[in-house]
Parts: sequence; structure tokens; C-alpha cells
Amino acid sequence: MAQPAPDLEALKRDVAATERAFARSMADRDHAAFVSHLSEQAVFFGGKSVQHGKAEVAAAWKRFFDEKEAPFSWAPDQVEVLADGTLALTTGPVYDPAGKPVARFNSIWRLEGKAWRIVFDKGSPLETP
Repeated sequence: MAQPAPDLEALKRDVAATERAFARSMADRDHAAFVSHLSEQAVFFGGKSVQHGKAEVAAAWKRFFDEKEAPFSWAPDQVEVLADGTLALTTGPVYDPAGKPVARFNSIWRLEGKAWRIVFDKGSPLETP
């Protein structure tokens, strides 16, 4: 018996809410909450380095949680979900502490059980007009 097609709009809302919670972990200075969103297989691209696995990503990002104020923030402005509802893309602006857009984030999320976990993350420069 065929499974009913997933409600993609509902999934997009779920992924967007998860991305906002992930971003809130930075604003709240909550490294443990940040780590809770990582897949065990997460791969993060940071400049010339690449972190592989949840532990390596968590260790590399710990420094961004050391100061009282967040060094940057982000928010999704686009969310797309595969037709089977198992993978999603989020992208949006990254802001400096003054609120100026400085880059874009691009993240791939995978549905693991009932939770969305980030599996790939890579920033990109802002597009110039």
C-alpha cells in the first residue's frame, strides 16, 4: 500500500521553525542547544577548513559561543523540501552584530526519526547587484 504524499508546506514550516531555533541557540549563547541540531554525520564548511561529524563541528563552533554577544546571526528566507519529505534546504542572510548582511548560509537538513538535523552547512558571499 502506497504511503500518502507528505504535506510539503507543513514540512517547510517545520524546517523553518527548526532553522530559527538553531539560530536562536547562537543568540541565546546556548552551545548545547546548537549541538542538539547537528546530525552525527554533519559536515560544516568554514573558510578553508571542513569539519566532519557532530563532535568536530561542535568543537570548532564552540569559540562562537565564548563571548557575551553573538558574533553573527542568521534567518531563513527560503526553505525547500524534497518530495519524499526526507531532506530540506534552508538559505538566508547572515548578519553582523549591527544587523548588516555579510553573507548567506546554505544548510541541508535530514529528517532523522521525528527531528530535523543539519547534515551540511556552507556559507557563501552575498550576491552583488
